[in-house]
Amino acid sequence: MFVNNPLSGLLITIGLFLQNPWWALNGLLGTLISTGSALLLGQNRSDCISLFLCDYRKINENVFLQALSNYRCLPLVFPGASLSFGFTLRNFPSASCLIVFCTHVGYICHTRIREAISAGLYGYNGTLVGMLMAVFSAKGSWYWWLLLPNMFMSMLCPVVSSALSSVASKWDLPIFTLPFNILVCQHIAATGANHPFFPEVDFQSNHLQQLPNDSIQSLNISQLLLSVPVGVGQVYGCGSPWTGGLILLALLLSSPTICFHAMLGSVAGTLSALALAAPNEEIYSGLWGYNSALSCIAIGGVFYALTWQTHLLAVICGIFCAHMMAALSKLMSMLALPACTWPFCLSTLIFLLISSEIPAICRLPLSVVSYPEENRHYQKQLKALEKAQGCQQRGGQEEAELKENGGLSVHLVVEKDSSE
Repeated sequence: MFVNNPLSGLLITIGLFLQNPWWALNGLLGTLISTGSALLLGQNRSDCISLFLCDYRKINENVFLQALSNYRCLPLVFPGASLSFGFTLRNFPSASCLIVFCTHVGYICHTRIREAISAGLYGYNGTLVGMLMAVFSAKGSWYWWLLLPNMFMSMLCPVVSSALSSVASKWDLPIFTLPFNILVCQHIAATGANHPFFPEVDFQSNHLQQLPNDSIQSLNISQLLLSVPVGVGQVYGCGSPWTGGLILLALLLSSPTICFHAMLGSVAGTLSALALAAPNEEIYSGLWGYNSALSCIAIGGVFYALTWQTHLLAVICGIFCAHMMAALSKLMSMLALPACTWPFCLSTLIFLLISSEIPAICRLPLSVVSYPEENRHYQKQLKALEKAQGCQQRGGQEEAELKENGGLSVHLVVEKDSSE
C-alpha cells in the first residue's frame, strides 16, 4: 500500500486482525518467511555491486575507514585483501585501491540490503500470499495444515521477485505484486476445488451464478458509499468497512496524497463497475475498487511526480484498470482462477511505459522513488538545478562571445593601424 512508516503498518495489521485473526496470522507468517528467505539468499547483492562499480575512483580514505568501522563488512574485506596481497609490493596504489573498493562495495551492499528489508520490500508479497491463500481456502479458518503450503509459497516470493527484477530492471520498472499473482494462481491451479487436503473456492461456479445488473434503481446508496473504503480494504482481501477505514487512516498518516488517490481510485472503479453493469454484490464487496485504487496511487505521485497532468493520468489509469478487471475476471474464471491484482500490475506497467514530450509528465527513476510529497520536493530541486545549469551555460556562452568579439575588434584595430 506504499506506506513509509511503522505506525501505518501497525494500523493496517490491527485492521487485518479485526477482519479475521486467522487471515492476519497467515499474512504475518508469510511476511516473516519471505523476509527470512531474502536474508538467507542474500538478495540484491549483484544489483548493489553493479550500482557502485562506477564509483571506485571516488573512494577515499574516509569511506575506507567508515567501512572498516562496520564489522559486518569484514568478510568482504578479507577476500579483497588476500586477492591484492600478491601484487602489493609491485603495485601498491592498485592493491590499496582494490582493497578499498571491495570494502566500500561490501559496506554499501549490506547497507542497501538492510534498508530494503527494513522497508518491507521483501515482505509485502509474502503478506499477500499468506493472507489470500487463507482467504481462498475452502477449509475455512484455523485449518492448521494450510500453514505448510503458506510457508512454502512465501519462501518462494524472494526467488520470484529476484527473477522478475532482473528483467524489469532493464526498463527501470517495478515488479509490484507480480510474484504474489504468480504464486497464488500457481497454488490454486495446482490444487483446485476438489483437492482432498487443500481445496480452494470454486471461482468458476461463483462467477457464473452472478447476474449482471441492468437496473440502477435497485442500488443501495449506503452500501454503494461504503464500497469505497471496502474497495481499499480489498487490497488485502478484507470486506469490512472498518478494516478499510483503518487502512485509509494508515495511508493518511503516511501520505495525504496517497490516501486521496486511494479513495479516488476506488471511486473510479466503482463508477466503472456501474457503467459495465457489474453485479451489485461485487460492487458492494469492493471487488471493483482495489485494483483501481492501487493503480491510481502508483500513477498519482509515487512513480510520477505529482502535477495536474499526472493526476488526470492517474484517474484515466484507474478507469482503464477497472475495464481490464472486467476482462481478466471473465477470462480467468474460465480457468477457475481469481483475478488477484493482475489488472493493477498490467495497467500500471502500461502507463509507466508511455512516452511523452510534456515536461510535467515525468516518470521518476526507481532509485529516487519515495512518497508523493518527497517526489514533489525532488522534482523542484531537479528543476532548480537544471535552471542553474542553464544560466551557467548561457553565461559561459555570452562570456565566450564577448571574448571573441573583443579579440576580433583588437585584430581590426591592428590591421587599420598597419594600413595607415
